[in-house]
Amino acid sequence: MQDIYPSRNSAVAEMLPRQDPVVHGTWTDDAPVSREQADHFERNGYLVLEDIFSDDEITYLQREAGKLLGDPKGLEDETVITEPGSNEIRSIFRIHAQSRVVARLAADVRLAEVARFLLGDEVYLHQSRLNYKPGFKGREFYWHSDFETWHVEDGMPRMRALSMSVLLAENTPNNGPLMLIPGSHRTFLTCVGETPQDHYRMSLKKQEYGVPDEDSLAELADKHGIVAPTGKPGSVVIFDCNTMHGSNGNITPFPRANAFLVYNAVSNRLVAPFGVEKPRPEFIAARGEPQAIQPVMGKLNEEAMA
Repeated sequence: MQDIYPSRNSAVAEMLPRQDPVVHGTWTDDAPVSREQADHFERNGYLVLEDIFSDDEITYLQREAGKLLGDPKGLEDETVITEPGSNEIRSIFRIHAQSRVVARLAADVRLAEVARFLLGDEVYLHQSRLNYKPGFKGREFYWHSDFETWHVEDGMPRMRALSMSVLLAENTPNNGPLMLIPGSHRTFLTCVGETPQDHYRMSLKKQEYGVPDEDSLAELADKHGIVAPTGKPGSVVIFDCNTMHGSNGNITPFPRANAFLVYNAVSNRLVAPFGVEKPRPEFIAARGEPQAIQPVMGKLNEEAMA
């Protein structure tokens, strides 16, 4: 397969034009988002949905996240990633396969139908994780485009994937919220440096390869600005796979927790990686024949899950 988004194979970073649509679906009156929301995503590469979950549903999700973070012993060892230099949990990967509640969240019609519309296809979970940024000790996530890594290290062919971050704690301007460069999704910024073997073992704690250079970042930020969507628990931040994003460390006493769901189009299933010989393991990037999500309606609560 021709590599139309080559990266990490040159000594100089390049800004290449995006060669894929942003909104793949055709908007109609019965679309799961408004015309204004679809246009916002097309233009800015992100969208925030608010008030789509009830207070009871949010409490139910928070309780499940607290249970997973409080007792990780029952989880698959390799999926639990700690902060650099401490035992504080940073992320739990493949969380939808380890929690019926998160699996049900990923299939919820209020999320899955939006993903299917924006990607114009049946969708499956490329990756899922619970991101936790503890008070005082939560470290930063440096600027990056997810697609650059998913393309180079996982073999995702085209820009036909998106992430949904479901806020499980209040995200304020102070506790390390997600930051995005709106409009950056239209430019593929290549990265410099050959990828080490088993890079994921280091990058899940602190990424040093597949990160953009400072001059190019400054140019993108100067052109487009930076936004940091904040919100109450239950808010959903959706962003395109190529939107440049990151977050600061959290030195406040207030922890931040998000359920992070990556939807990929079934037609965009993974092939051999474009920049490394060995793909990252299954708990980071789902390989093989994708299992299309069947959207589920109804309340997300203990009674419905019984």
